[in-house]
Amino acid sequence: MVFGLRKRILESIRIAKSRGATMRVGPELEITGYGCLDHFLEGDTCLHSWEVLAKILDSEEVKGMLCDIGMPVVHKNVIYNCRIIIYGRRVLLIRPKMWLANNGNYREMRYFTPWMKHRQTEDHYLPRIIHAVTGQTKVPFGDAVVSTVDTCIGVELCEELFTPASPHIDMGLDGVEIFTNSSGSHHELRKLYTRVELIKEATLKLGGIYLYANQQGCDGDRLYYDGCAMIACNGKIVAQGSQFSLNDVEVVTATLDLEDVRAHRAVISRNMQAASAERYQRIEVDFALSGGKFDSVRDLEDVVLNDFPIHYHRPEEEIALGPACWLWDYLRRSRTQGYFVPLSGGIDSCATSVIVFSMCRLVAEAAQRGDKQVIEDARRIAGEPEDSSYMPNDAREFCNRIFHTCYMGTENSSEETRGRAKALAQAIGSYHTDLNMDTVVTAVRNLFAFVTGVKPKFRAHGGTAAENLALQNIQARLRMVIAYLFAQLLPWVRGRSGGLLVLGSANVDESLRGYLTKYDCSSADINPIGAISKTDLKKFIAWAETSFDLPILKTFLDAVPTAELEPITETYVQADEADMGMTYDELSVFGRLRKVDKCGPYSMFTKLVHEWGSFLSPLQVAEKVKHFFFEYARNRHKMTTLTPSYHAEQYSPDDNRFDLRPFLYPARFPWQFKKIDQVAATLPDRSTVKPAEAKARMEEA
Repeated sequence: MVFGLRKRILESIRIAKSRGATMRVGPELEITGYGCLDHFLEGDTCLHSWEVLAKILDSEEVKGMLCDIGMPVVHKNVIYNCRIIIYGRRVLLIRPKMWLANNGNYREMRYFTPWMKHRQTEDHYLPRIIHAVTGQTKVPFGDAVVSTVDTCIGVELCEELFTPASPHIDMGLDGVEIFTNSSGSHHELRKLYTRVELIKEATLKLGGIYLYANQQGCDGDRLYYDGCAMIACNGKIVAQGSQFSLNDVEVVTATLDLEDVRAHRAVISRNMQAASAERYQRIEVDFALSGGKFDSVRDLEDVVLNDFPIHYHRPEEEIALGPACWLWDYLRRSRTQGYFVPLSGGIDSCATSVIVFSMCRLVAEAAQRGDKQVIEDARRIAGEPEDSSYMPNDAREFCNRIFHTCYMGTENSSEETRGRAKALAQAIGSYHTDLNMDTVVTAVRNLFAFVTGVKPKFRAHGGTAAENLALQNIQARLRMVIAYLFAQLLPWVRGRSGGLLVLGSANVDESLRGYLTKYDCSSADINPIGAISKTDLKKFIAWAETSFDLPILKTFLDAVPTAELEPITETYVQADEADMGMTYDELSVFGRLRKVDKCGPYSMFTKLVHEWGSFLSPLQVAEKVKHFFFEYARNRHKMTTLTPSYHAEQYSPDDNRFDLRPFLYPARFPWQFKKIDQVAATLPDRSTVKPAEAKARMEEA
């Protein structure tokens, strides 16, 4: 892993130099990758980091460049998340992170310790492998800034930008003109705007140049780091990298005038604060970032003067691109031969399949651009020999090679869902199989009858609720068994070696509600939609219908969501929202209030009485809230086995990484529910909307 990252670091330095850059900033912990997790506690990780840094220091690429590189460092037997500032073959400064990310997806304090000696440095004694290259015995370690011949540079590390008292404020008041931020920031739908605004704000009042570098790609876990490297000056974004890309290396450059920073800071109120600012230790280096006077009109033209149009993807595009890039990284790193999806004919497995098709489109576009790494990976995944001339230029053709779908029907399945699944497979080009698994279901049902002497029946045939649920669950669980059988053997059937990864297709709302069978076909290797709401998935499918030219998707949007696990009768057709006792739109609201707004049952009730009070009575709101928490609590145990999912939503219920809550609850919340009932009975009914209009109002809310 570190060997591949070393090559990418050196390639980024080479590209930056070729564009005339004199300073290069990389993402957080770039030598190891951010996602090492508990491997950061192993001595080998730090040892190999120094070995890689020694190779970088000894390379031709770093000559004449000031570089900011990230890795873990053990200082006095304490592990720190650090930036190594180097120039030529010398280490100038090791700057440890002071404010650590320790919430949501991040557990930095499990591995690292924050540097609490602000504006202080100590001597750090370098390992022999670095001494052999640089001749240095010790270097400054701590909170300092780097002073070049022409300017002053300060380091800010990822989370430090998000803290109320960010280091860039004090550094800027002490004369630092350039700030670097090396980040490991993950993608969430609609999150980029917050990051952009923070970067702009960092230099709007203060003045200065802000260089923001972020990882891009899957780092071995549920997160996708969505790049979007940026350069800002005096509160304006002047350069922006891509947010989603298959590129291994991407470099963003800009030429800026330091005099613009100095002019921006010529404000009396700012200077009064600056005059009393505490000083930072300056690590001096005999090097100038600027080339002195402009040598030509061309140099003047390179200076960025105008506003840069910031690009934001629509959420539908984010769903199309983020999980697709994540799937590509997962596929190439796992060295498997493709993906397998149980395609039910419903919108969730449809969305999963369209995301895989989006991945194939990105591969085809990269191949058409001549991206050698993507072409090499695509050939290997498609089973082509090393000397093959195969080019993955056609998305549907490549999809047929690496993507396998299967409709697993029973007597409870409809011809509509079977037809939709087949039509979608044809539209995107997947290798599709269609089977009827009634014989397998009947065999298990007969086995139970043979052993116990009684045969369970569906509710439609006079069975109890327990019988009905058990017969539904056995269908769902058998689909998982069949999915893995086909995933392991379909490449063999097609004359190829290797196996396929099984993709799950349970959305975040179903997981939150627990509306899935434990160890059913939602149990898979990875799940690209596991943290995306049903509402957003519908919008994504509507967008993809035209953007990907897939008219078949209209039929998925029009269909009523159903598991098709119960017999269809003249008076009954199974429907997801009816089974759940709540709508998908309501689930999204419950999820955000529970996780993002940190609401328990009572505080959720009080909020929703105000938000929904115009179309629901307090008693109706109370029943909905109690029903959600009852179902959430009694199904929470299912989250302990949730398929690893692409993280895309702040209210993901992923028990394994993101949502650290108990899985055993008193499901009827006796204290909280009693208080809800008492308050609901005393509140006036402000609802004026007729029942027929309530659902529409709910969707609008």
